[in-house]
Amino acid sequence: MNGVIVVTGGAGFIGSNFVREWFAHVPDARVVVLDALTYAGHLESLEAVKNEPGFVFVQGDIADSACVNALIAQYQPVAIVNFAAESHVDRSIHGPGDFIRTNVNGTFTLLEAARAHWSALQGEARDNFRFLHVSTDEVYGSLEPGDAPFTETHPFQPNSPYSASKAASDHLVRAWFHTYGLPVLTTNCSNNYGPFHYPEKLIPLVILNALAGKPLPIYGDGSNIRDWLFVTDHCAAIRRVLAAGQLGETYNVGGWNEKTNLEVVRTICAQLDALHPREDGRAYAEQITFVTDRPGHDRRYAIDASKLHRELGWKPAETFETGVAKTVRWYLDNQDWVRAVTGGAFDAWLKNHYK
Repeated sequence: MNGVIVVTGGAGFIGSNFVREWFAHVPDARVVVLDALTYAGHLESLEAVKNEPGFVFVQGDIADSACVNALIAQYQPVAIVNFAAESHVDRSIHGPGDFIRTNVNGTFTLLEAARAHWSALQGEARDNFRFLHVSTDEVYGSLEPGDAPFTETHPFQPNSPYSASKAASDHLVRAWFHTYGLPVLTTNCSNNYGPFHYPEKLIPLVILNALAGKPLPIYGDGSNIRDWLFVTDHCAAIRRVLAAGQLGETYNVGGWNEKTNLEVVRTICAQLDALHPREDGRAYAEQITFVTDRPGHDRRYAIDASKLHRELGWKPAETFETGVAKTVRWYLDNQDWVRAVTGGAFDAWLKNHYK
């Protein structure tokens, strides 16, 4: 794809990985990152591309229409890729208002700005413009152990303020396609993991707590099941959908790796035992601690990504075992990044949440 792309939320976990991958795979790449730099967005995650001649960073909020419209008018993008979102279920339980503002109102603001921009384009530029909305499998609700994985036609049944806000944003994107013809694409992904993951989520939190000798908190009995997707596999899927996806369509992106939370934590502990043994020679698994389950905790997510494979030829390159090994090694080798993004308010939030 030639021309400027705008990546919202590009200083966050998946967004920053996507930006780095875009520069690695697209000749003469030009990327404008729009990010509000809230607690989960960090310029340190974009250090590798900050000196690229085609890179621009703009600090701003996707719900700020003046900011969004000015940015689009200045850079005239050929595509907008929307990663910007409040995304932590636990935080949505404590403060749902932020999730409605960013995920619903922010998506609306982006869609309207994109529609105004696209409507003014002519010819090939108008035909080639794309708005890609990155969403989650959590909009589909929860599965029982024997249920078939989520397909793109599964009904939306969100159970948390986070998933409800993302479901609302997905509906807005669909409506802007059917009502206005805006050339949109939507991806619904399973749980991502990998480098630069903000350590409020399970995998990075377990790695860092293990290294610090702290308890490894697991909700309930640890039997909740998630499908795990290595972040660079997700980035490859988005590039493929952006290049060849059918307008107005949704594509599920999954890793074909269903694991219980307890399995995930034990796998991480085994990796750390091998790569960074405890000084006392004991197993990291001894630090596992079960904590009170969170309200409305979905039991199982599972993604059927066969449509993406069948129609666009994508499949994940990483198994869960290879992806976790790369992730653990990255955190061991990048403690400076960890120190830059944690401490202070982050430590206080963890202490209060898991008390």
